[in-house]
Amino acid sequence: MKAVLQRIKKAKIYADGEFCSEIGFGLYILLGVGKNDTKKDCELLCEKISKLRIFSDENDKMNLSVKDVDGEVMIVSNFTLYANYSHGNRPDYFKSAAPLEANELYEYFISLMKEKVKNVGTGKFGADMTTELITDGPVTIVMDSSVIGGNSNDT
Repeated sequence: MKAVLQRIKKAKIYADGEFCSEIGFGLYILLGVGKNDTKKDCELLCEKISKLRIFSDENDKMNLSVKDVDGEVMIVSNFTLYANYSHGNRPDYFKSAAPLEANELYEYFISLMKEKVKNVGTGKFGADMTTELITDGPVTIVMDSSVIGGNSNDT
């Protein structure tokens, strides 16, 4: 499972042209589910993200987590994180999970994050989405559950 995290001041998301959700200060997460991902990947990634110290403390040092700052989280499904661009100019997405399995793990990840932070916004799985973001920093982190878990299930 892969995630791209951005520290944000606020975000809004629209799915298929209609307003979907909005959050304030916190994290914007693009979440990609790979073919071999499991609930364990969701658990590892959610735990790491919720404790990741990328928010500034009173000394302007990145020493606080999204939980510590009472931040909010926006989670958006994104199969293109598994793009294979090694051959030619058109990426393939063969390492992405099939939609049914990907949605199940996406929803599971959302449920886990809702246990950790006060407000979780989401996109709509499989929809054409547009996002408005105001980034903070900018701070952007790319994460992979196989690195956290010590395996390499999606390489």
